[in-house]
Amino acid sequence: MTSFYGRFRDPRSTAYDFIDSIFVKCPNCANVAHVVPAPQVSDGERPTLFTLRRLVCRSCGLSRKSSGGHVAFARGTNHPAIDPYFGVALWLQLETRHGWLWAYNLEHLDLIRRFVRATLRERAPWYDTGQKMTLVARLPLWIKQARNRDEVLRTINRISATLVHA
Repeated sequence: MTSFYGRFRDPRSTAYDFIDSIFVKCPNCANVAHVVPAPQVSDGERPTLFTLRRLVCRSCGLSRKSSGGHVAFARGTNHPAIDPYFGVALWLQLETRHGWLWAYNLEHLDLIRRFVRATLRERAPWYDTGQKMTLVARLPLWIKQARNRDEVLRTINRISATLVHA
């Protein structure tokens, strides 16, 4: 049985908050690669959704630049997720009996972990003027259900371990 981990308050994060660094499977050597903003973003300026991106692999030296203007986010958990810029498979993903569990980076995975393990989950008040459909609100029902908590947490730990062995 899962022990009490306390309260989770929705920080109102969206998928856009986690696209600054995305772990992907290198199309050349199948090792971990990164999708990061291209260097022309000035210092101190936060990259936007349509900022040019670069796919970089430190294992084989692959470096690609996105053409820009086209961004396609993953929908659903019925199939493996891809990154929104290059269409390359995400590194941080595993299939469960319910569907695919995936994350763009470790911060994204940690948000899902904190949400799943919490026994008290608080959403933002309905009258608040902020983002209503946050990343947590858009999680599939099977991730949110308490009866799947242990299975989802085991899967998250297995996903985290793939970076250690890579």
